[in-house]
Amino acid sequence: MTITEKIFGRASGKSVKAGDFVLADIDRAMTHDITGPLAVEGFYEIVKNQEEKKVWDPEKIVILFDHQVPADSLAAAQNHIMLRKFAKDQKIRHFYDVFEGVCHQVMPEKGHVEPGMLVVGSDSHTCAYGALGAFATGIGSTDMAAAFALGKLWFKVPETIRFEVNGRLDDRVSSKDVILKLIGDVGADGARYKACEYAGEVIESLDISQRMTISNMAIEMGGKAGIVEPDKKTEEYVKARVKGYKLDKNMKSDEGAKYADVREYDLSEMPPQVACPHNVDNVVDISEVEGKKIDQVFLGSCTNGRFEDLKIAAEIMGSKPVARGVRMIVIPASRTEYMKALRAGLIDQFMTAGAMVENPCCGPCMGGSFGLLGPGEVGLSTSNRNFKGRQGSADAFVYLSSPATAAASAIKGKITDPRSV
Repeated sequence: MTITEKIFGRASGKSVKAGDFVLADIDRAMTHDITGPLAVEGFYEIVKNQEEKKVWDPEKIVILFDHQVPADSLAAAQNHIMLRKFAKDQKIRHFYDVFEGVCHQVMPEKGHVEPGMLVVGSDSHTCAYGALGAFATGIGSTDMAAAFALGKLWFKVPETIRFEVNGRLDDRVSSKDVILKLIGDVGADGARYKACEYAGEVIESLDISQRMTISNMAIEMGGKAGIVEPDKKTEEYVKARVKGYKLDKNMKSDEGAKYADVREYDLSEMPPQVACPHNVDNVVDISEVEGKKIDQVFLGSCTNGRFEDLKIAAEIMGSKPVARGVRMIVIPASRTEYMKALRAGLIDQFMTAGAMVENPCCGPCMGGSFGLLGPGEVGLSTSNRNFKGRQGSADAFVYLSSPATAAASAIKGKITDPRSV
């Protein structure tokens, strides 16, 4: 069996294979301030009696505010009020309304995800938790309402594409370049409703932070989930957050497991990668876009807002200022990551360079709060999507890159190969 089949087998209480339909128990359900209100409304439509009926398990539900924090509109403030009341009424202990950070960073960071779990979130990048060996996937708000009420959902057990990524990455080439390369190769719908299983020398060499970047973007090639088999690094990460945790050595794909496809790569010679407007699979070697003038750099998001990402950028920028005419927005992915950066002097360094460092949140990633691009402007972002209008005007242009490329480009004022700085 693949690791995905094993997880669904445990969650449904029977032996399963890809293609089976199962009613599976949910281990964790996450929602946030954008999708949560509709899920709450749906929940009360399902249960009808709002005074007596409670969610299936308040300990397994996590609610966070991250997309519009602090509230940037009256509507956002009203949504926050609604979710605060719901969390209080339902006695949901894992409720983060004090701007703890982006949901996909906070969930694993606070110990809500363990290998082998089945986790759902009403956000498409929930697949990020697959970096810890969980099957984590995004669902709609209506499905989340059902999960709140029942603690179960129907699933079709997905087939698995195994990505064998080997070789040794070049200096200043990282996991973001790896996943952009894979997406460019497979296409935006090449892994539709498949579990993307990442393995090989490169994946094994990456720390949890970089694995999260890769799992996070499985959805950008249509994947249902992006999963990395748990190993010693995973165990150490989870043990630091979950008291008494011990890794199940069987939580991995068996030899002889059946895959829909096995794709092999040697990325030893791969240069930094950039996704060009207006699709994430429009990926090129950096040499094809080097020199493109930019107006804004966004360093952050659930894809690349961790301390490790900020440190890479800071090391490349050194004491150099952000180029004249360029806006640089830096947003750590969580309060914890922010404090790490603060103590390490990175916040001071970015501010001295002329960047703006904001509170932990999604920021301009979805074009919902601040840092929006105007008509004709060009942005370079370490986030996960570059669709038309995603970060502001439909007449703006968004390129996606690694933190290293973003930092080099910020001080040069144009898209720059980080190996040249």
